Amino acid sequence: MKLLQELINIHAPSGSEFAMKQFLLDYIQREAKNWKTKPKIIADDFHDSIMLIFGQPRTAIFAHMDSIGFTARYENQLVAIGSPHVEDGIELSGEDAMGPIACKLKVDEDHRLFHDFPRAIERGTTLVFQPSLKISKSYIEGTYLDNRLGMYNALKVAESIEDGAIVFSCFEEHGGGSIPMLIQFLYNEYRIKQALISDITWVTDGVPHGEGVVISLRDKNIPRKVFIDRILQLAEESGIPYQMEVEGGGSSDGREVHHSPYPVDWCFIGAPESNVHSPNEKVHINDVQAMIDMYKYLVSRL
Repeated sequence: MKLLQELINIHAPSGSEFAMKQFLLDYIQREAKNWKTKPKIIADDFHDSIMLIFGQPRTAIFAHMDSIGFTARYENQLVAIGSPHVEDGIELSGEDAMGPIACKLKVDEDHRLFHDFPRAIERGTTLVFQPSLKISKSYIEGTYLDNRLGMYNALKVAESIEDGAIVFSCFEEHGGGSIPMLIQFLYNEYRIKQALISDITWVTDGVPHGEGVVISLRDKNIPRKVFIDRILQLAEESGIPYQMEVEGGGSSDGREVHHSPYPVDWCFIGAPESNVHSPNEKVHINDVQAMIDMYKYLVSRL
C-alpha cells in the first residue's frame, strides 16, 4: 500500500492542505492516463480543494484531505486543531523557518498542551502526529487513517469510474468551510444531486472490525431516508459485506451538504476504526476492501 504510506507522510492539518493538494495533482497527472476515464481537473479558484469530473456525473464522492494536529502558540504552548487524542509522550513532527521539528506532547494537570522541543517553535507552526503505518495480515494501523483511507478509497475508485465526481475537500476536522463553495459549483455546473462521504467512522458496540464497510443511517445529522433506502437496496444486491450504523453524535462533510441550500442527498459510507484520532488508528483490511468495492458498485448505479 505504497500510496497510503505516501498520503500518511504528507503534512496536511486543517488549513495547511497545500502540500496534499500538490501531491494529488502530481499523482493524478501521472496516473490518469491509466484510468478508464480521464477526468477534468478543477483546482483553481477553490483554495486547496480539488474536483475531478468524469463523464456525465450524477454522484459526487467527497474525501477530506486535512488531519487533526496542533498549532504552536507561545512559551511552548500548543493549541489543538480539531479534536486529537492527547496524552504525555505522543511524538509530534513539523517544520518552521529554522528547520525540521521532532518533539513530544506534554499535558499538564489543567489539561493544557505543551511541547518539549529544546527551542521556541515559530508561532503558528503546525505539528502533527509523527507519521507511522503498520500493516499485518488483518489490520492497518497508524496515523491519520482518518481520512487518508477515505482519500485512498477515492483514488482507487477513480481508476474505473465512468460518470461521477470526486472531490478532495479541506477543513473538515476543524469546523468545515470548503463544502459550501464546492457543492454550489457542482450543483450549478453539473446538477449533481447525490453525495457519498468517503470518510472513516468508529468501531462501536454495534459496529465491529471485520464485518464490512459501514453505511451510516444517521449521525448528528439525519440524511433523507428515501436516499438511504436506495443505497441499502443496492448494497444488498451487491453482495459486498456491509454494516449499518446509527449514532447520535459525530459529523462529517455530510453535515455541510445537509445544511447547504441545494437539494443534494448524502450518505456517509466508510470503514470503521478503533483508537479514533490517536496515533494508533486501526482498521481491518477486509473493511477497506469492502469500502472500495461498495463505492465502485454504488457510483455506477446511483
